[in-house]
Amino acid sequence: MTETPAASIDARRRIKTDQPHTARIWNYWLGGKDNYAVDQAAGDQIRQLHPGIGDYARADRLLLGRAVRYLAGECGIRQFLDIGTGLPTADNTHEVAQSVAPESRVVYVDNDPIVLAHAKALLTSTPQGRTAYLDEDLRNVDAVLEQAARTLDLDRPVALMLLGVVIFIEEDEAAYGIVRRLMDALPAGSHLVLTHTITRSDMPDVDAAVAFWNEHGTPKLTQRTPAAVTRFFDGLELLDPGVVSANRWRPDDAGAELPAEVAMFGGVGRKR
Repeated sequence: MTETPAASIDARRRIKTDQPHTARIWNYWLGGKDNYAVDQAAGDQIRQLHPGIGDYARADRLLLGRAVRYLAGECGIRQFLDIGTGLPTADNTHEVAQSVAPESRVVYVDNDPIVLAHAKALLTSTPQGRTAYLDEDLRNVDAVLEQAARTLDLDRPVALMLLGVVIFIEEDEAAYGIVRRLMDALPAGSHLVLTHTITRSDMPDVDAAVAFWNEHGTPKLTQRTPAAVTRFFDGLELLDPGVVSANRWRPDDAGAELPAEVAMFGGVGRKR
């Protein structure tokens, strides 16, 4: 899908600027400019409840970069399906992948009108590669795969990127089923990259921040335990170091100032 002026106008009409929104708050925490006063106010209130929350926004973004560089470099992956894209910032999936392998193809998927309105920033590409954007919901697995196949060859390995998106699927079996159906449609050699906000007894401030968000913001979030996040990788070869705090997945100097543990956990798994 290529964004059209009509699609952009329709997307902007669907954007609610009087209610804080996850994508814009995330953008605010990452230092972006695509947010409103209502998002900044909510983001600051959440940060009071959980002062480290901005750290796991950054840790999640840094994990994306490290995982994509690893997959494009060491694993030779040339196709990426990034669902739950979020607002464009620096080092988007296609920028990282194509810096390693210019011929990489990337399909972004999001159903958020805020993201659709900024989709042009995601549609840049090297001459050798290609990018596309789909205005589609993660839950519509068949539609996502059908449209992604216009850009990607689904008979060849694909990296499925699900960073901070299955947190919006409340029911466990529905969330696990969606991830399983997506991976079942991809061939051996494909990889799953997934991150998820966790709940854990030693991080009660995270629970308080999420509760505040679910009362005041949109869309609602669902936390899961680290063990429940690991379950998304059932049937896959879970790569070292497993499902861990995002800043501890193969860390580098870029995240050196982050705390030892953040409440965003993730990992990478390979389909045999």
